[in-house]
Amino acid sequence: METKNNPLLCDPQTGVCEIPDSVVSSQKETIKSTDKPVKIIYFTDPICSSCWGIEPQLRRLKLEYGNDVEIEYRMGGLLPDWSYNSGGISKPSDVAHHWDEVSAYYKMPIDGDVWLEDPLSSSYPPSIAFKAAQYQDKEKAVLFMRELRELLFLRKKNITKWEFIEQAAKKSGLDTRQLKTDYEGRAKEWFQNDLELAKKMGVRGFPSVFITNEQGQSEFIYGFRPYAVYEYGIQKIYPEITKYSYPKDWQSLFKKYASLTTREYSELSDKSWEESEKELEQLADQGKLKKVISKNGPLWVKD
Repeated sequence: METKNNPLLCDPQTGVCEIPDSVVSSQKETIKSTDKPVKIIYFTDPICSSCWGIEPQLRRLKLEYGNDVEIEYRMGGLLPDWSYNSGGISKPSDVAHHWDEVSAYYKMPIDGDVWLEDPLSSSYPPSIAFKAAQYQDKEKAVLFMRELRELLFLRKKNITKWEFIEQAAKKSGLDTRQLKTDYEGRAKEWFQNDLELAKKMGVRGFPSVFITNEQGQSEFIYGFRPYAVYEYGIQKIYPEITKYSYPKDWQSLFKKYASLTTREYSELSDKSWEESEKELEQLADQGKLKKVISKNGPLWVKD
């Protein structure tokens, strides 16, 4: 795979989307958990397909360990623009088929046609918008990121455009006027701060997950990994951690998360893909869920 030529051609085998020409600091930054026994520093990017791939694992982690684990979202700058690749070996249209392939690999709906119909010039605008959202409300910012990704991966919307950033912000309950002010101003500096921290922590691609405790010990998980790997990392860093059981019926899961893919529902409900698909189809037929159809799989939504 040509990950060096095109950061969006992520390697499904390693589960990594690599930053082009990444330069990391020789001095690594040490981060300690402060508010909760465990802190996860998650370097991600709004248009990273492998990051979309680990949404099921992260959502389950929040349900089982959320009381003791704080997740801090940091932006990493996957695609500055297309000029890094002046040789022209890779171009936006090359990403289309690749996204369709990784969609099948991760079993998460990703429609690559956005790269043929309305290709994104950079991942920086939605990343800066996320920093502006984070300043307003950290929880709403996570919802905002989810909305942006659904717009991109399922609805083929170019999320560098303000109209779609604003749409996602409204749905997430953010103050759109304040968001635009910060997006056009100080959020750019906050985004640069994240890029600097990424260099100091040795981040070369996404997803990059650092699990830390109050003593400053840390575990690093790079790329797409199954849930058990994240769970092991947390338990290794904080052996006393309590694993909470949570209700796995569809009403409870959709009350917690308003939209779920089939893969997410399977992960959270502990049911097979086939069982999950059958149940979700029945619920949609009964009018209890809305089925949002996309080329490479549906999204299930509780209105």
